[in-house]
Amino acid sequence: MTTEELTAIKVDKSVDARGTSCPGPLLAAKKAIGQIEKGQVMEVLSADEGTRRDIPKWCNKKGFEYLGTVEESGFFKIFLRK
Repeated sequence: MTTEELTAIKVDKSVDARGTSCPGPLLAAKKAIGQIEKGQVMEVLSADEGTRRDIPKWCNKKGFEYLGTVEESGFFKIFLRK
């Protein structure tokens, strides 16, 4: 998805893990994924560079759809679909 498509997407759950470092954002995502239904979209906010690699790998392992990452000023918005 393009940056424009990602920023326009309806997010069903937002996880703000900007105050944590690896593996904090991934652990927060794992905890929050149970709060959304299949087909819904979750965004993970993280300032940790490693999260950009960890979330897509986790999505692939668990069968979730990694939609993309948008870089903001000082953090990332990582989008996935359950």
